[in-house]
Amino acid sequence: MIQRFIELGEGYGDIYELRELIMNNRSRFMHGFVFHTKDMDGKPVLSTAAVFKPAVQGNFMPIYICREGIPENSKRLEIFEQTVEALGELPIHMDVKHSAIYADRKFYFSHLISVLRLNHYIPPMQ
Repeated sequence: MIQRFIELGEGYGDIYELRELIMNNRSRFMHGFVFHTKDMDGKPVLSTAAVFKPAVQGNFMPIYICREGIPENSKRLEIFEQTVEALGELPIHMDVKHSAIYADRKFYFSHLISVLRLNHYIPPMQ
């Protein structure tokens, strides 16, 4: 199974797109994540992500993310949490490293996929 992050943006207007993806694919929705980190100035910022089950045909598990543009205690975070809770789930909060410490964003996303697998939030590599 291919598990891949799809970056929607940095959490500004794209948080509303993520909300729509969750609501319109509620039968495929698995988990909502809030990744906590600090930007290069040491200020706390958040990423929100949603994991979906693979489509009926295909072997692709998408993980949509709004990366590192949401301040703590913002209205955008509240919207995301309310959306996840409306589906009977609780958002999963995790502390992660900032993506800027990785040489390439693909390494950052590979690291996050490994963390999600190790914590059994997504299935292991097949």
